[in-house]
Amino acid sequence: MEDIEIAHNNKMNNIKTIAKKLHIENNIELYGKYKAKINYEDIKQNKNGKLILVTATSPTPYGEGKTTVSIGLADAMHKLDKSVCLALREPSMGPVFGLKGGATGGGMSQVVPMEDINLHFTGDFHAITSANNLLCAAIDNHLYQGNKLNINPETISFYRCMDMNDRALRNAEIGTSLKKEIKRMDHFQITAASEIMMIFCMSKDLKDLKEKLNRILIGYTYDNKPVYAADLKVADAMSVLLKDALKPNLVQTLEHTPAIIHGGPFANIAHGCNSIIATNTALKLADYVITEAGFGSDLGAEKFLDIKCPIAGIKPSAIVLVTTIKALKYNGGIPKEEILKENIEGLKKGIPNLEIHINNLNQYHIPVIVCLNKFNTDTPNEIKLIKETCEKNNAEFVESLAYTKGGKGAVELANKIFDLKDTNEYKPLYDYNLPIKDKIELIAKNIYHSNNIEYTEKSLEQINNINKLKRNNLPICIAKTQYSISDDPASLGAPINNTIHVKEVRLYNGASFITVLLGSIVTMPGLPKEPAYEDIKLNDINEIEGIF
Repeated sequence: MEDIEIAHNNKMNNIKTIAKKLHIENNIELYGKYKAKINYEDIKQNKNGKLILVTATSPTPYGEGKTTVSIGLADAMHKLDKSVCLALREPSMGPVFGLKGGATGGGMSQVVPMEDINLHFTGDFHAITSANNLLCAAIDNHLYQGNKLNINPETISFYRCMDMNDRALRNAEIGTSLKKEIKRMDHFQITAASEIMMIFCMSKDLKDLKEKLNRILIGYTYDNKPVYAADLKVADAMSVLLKDALKPNLVQTLEHTPAIIHGGPFANIAHGCNSIIATNTALKLADYVITEAGFGSDLGAEKFLDIKCPIAGIKPSAIVLVTTIKALKYNGGIPKEEILKENIEGLKKGIPNLEIHINNLNQYHIPVIVCLNKFNTDTPNEIKLIKETCEKNNAEFVESLAYTKGGKGAVELANKIFDLKDTNEYKPLYDYNLPIKDKIELIAKNIYHSNNIEYTEKSLEQINNINKLKRNNLPICIAKTQYSISDDPASLGAPINNTIHVKEVRLYNGASFITVLLGSIVTMPGLPKEPAYEDIKLNDINEIEGIF
C-alpha cells in the first residue's frame, strides 16, 4: 500500500462538537469526551436523506476494505461540505480477539476511539448478552420450580450466548448438579448470532422491542404447543436491560465526520445490518447516510434489501460494490505468492465473481457503482480490465484511495454518487407471503445461482411446524459461508448451477424472520491457531498496539 498521508489533525474532537454538526447537541447523553448516546425519540421528524449502501464481492483473507471505503466516502462528502452521517455496525469482541482483528476501518479512513469501539464501547453487547441469558435463566428456573407450563426440555430452541469465540461451549450439558429430571443439553451462540441481537437491530423503538421479546418462541410443551417468552413474564425485565443500549452511539472519523455505530449481527449467521433505529436516526439528521452490510453482496446486501429495507420502510439511492484486484485474483485461483504480480489471465478467471455480484445487485433496480479499493501493486492493464467489465455489466466504475488519503482519496466516488440520476425503482426479490420453500428457491436461484436444493428431513419437519404456527409469511435469512456464492467455502469465483443444502430451518419469531442454515455453518465460532489476541500489547494504559 502507498505511504499513508499524515492528516492535518488526527486529534479527536469533543463529541459535543460532532453532535453540533448534526444539530443534536441537546439530544445526547455523554459517555466520556468522545462517545455519546443519542436520544433518538427526541429527534425531529425531518425529511429522510439519501441512503447509500456499501457492499463487496466475496470476502478473501486479504480483506476488501468495505468499511474503509464507507468511512472514506463519508469523509469525502464531509470534505465537500455536504451534510453526511455514517451508520455502521458495532464490532464483536469474538472476531476482534480471533481471526479478523479490529473492525473500525483502516489507514486514514477509521472511526475513533477505535479501542473503545472494538471492545466494550458503550456496553451494548453486554446488555444484549445479559438480556439473552436472563431469558435462559428464566427457562431453566421454570423447569426447576415445577414446570407449570409443561415445557418439554428437548424442544427448547433458545440458547445462551457470549461475545467471544469459544467452540468448547457449542454443546454443553447443564443442570448436572441439580435434579436429574432437569439435566439437559444446551448450546452457546456468539452474541452477534443471537435472536436478541436480531431483535435489537430490527426494533423501531422500545415498545416494538418489548413486543418482539414477548414473541420469542422458546420451545414446545409435551403436547406440542408453542411456548413463548411472554409465558415466562420476563420481557419487561429484558427490556429494562436493553433500554439504554437501544439508543444509538455517536462517535467520529479521523476527519471528524459524524458516525453512528449501533448493533452488530453477523451476516453469515444473522442479517448483517446495523440497527433500524440507527439508520432511521441518521436519515433524519443528514442529507447523505453511508451504511454497509456484512460480508459479500450475496449475504449482507441481499438481507439488507430483502429484510431490513421492507421492514424499516427505507431504500438506498445507490449501491457501492467494493472489490480489489487481489480479491479477484484470489477468486481466480492465483496462489498467494503470485497475487501481487500482474496477471491478466488470472484476473480474467476471477472476474466472474465481480460480474455475479454486479448482476445480483442489478436485480434490485438500484444504481450500482463498482469501487476498486486501489493498491500500489495494481497495474494499469489490470485496472483497465476491471473498468471494461463494469461497463459491460451496466455498472459505474471508480477507484478509491481512501486507505492512504482518507476523504481526499474518495472524492471521485462521492462525485459519482452526486451525479447519479434519481431513477431508483427498488423492489425486493420476493413477496413475504409466498410459501417458505418458494422464497428459499428464489434466493437460491437468483443470488446463489443454484439449480438444485436438497432438504434434510429435519428441515422439512421444521418448515411444516412453522406452517402450522401460521408464521410462514416472514422474510428468509440465509446462514451460509461468506467465502463463496454457494454453500461450499472452497467453491471460489462464480460456481453457477450449484446445489445448496438446507440443513436446518429456524423460526426466529421475535425477530420476525426465518433463518435457513446451509451447509456446515456454526453459530459459535472458534479461535484460530494463531489468534489476534496474541498480537495485543498494552504498553501504557492509553497505548494499546496490535489489532487496532
